[in-house]
Amino acid sequence: MTDLGRNLLGIPETLLPEEPEVTARLAAGDKPADVVADFPASSLAWALLADEAYDGGRTVESYAYARVGYHRGLDSLRKSGWRGQGPVPWRHEPNRGFLRALYALRRAAAAIGETEEVERIGQFLNDSDPAAASAIEAGE
Repeated sequence: MTDLGRNLLGIPETLLPEEPEVTARLAAGDKPADVVADFPASSLAWALLADEAYDGGRTVESYAYARVGYHRGLDSLRKSGWRGQGPVPWRHEPNRGFLRALYALRRAAAAIGETEEVERIGQFLNDSDPAAASAIEAGE
């Protein structure tokens, strides 16, 4: 748990590794669907697919893409030493794909009426970094 960015439990932050190939492809204008086909473990690419689907009114697709991004992110977190709790800070750029996937999953779950999941994922997002949702909403 954090309070004003301070880790009160003493659990170390989890910092995911960079994805230079993914970020380079996205910066070059490649479509998220093409990037995810080459880098299926990238939470960022899945989160972007979820955003595209949601923006296009394809809520169920958005939910599915976000769920894949969430699970791929959990895999990455575990590989990086995460033990099921502790901060996943937004300020660390490589964490943003996972946090965006969490946000997209919560948003799509709300759209399809998955109330319990909205609460659970919302709490997970807040526990990971209380500033993440507002940063995503601000377009950071």
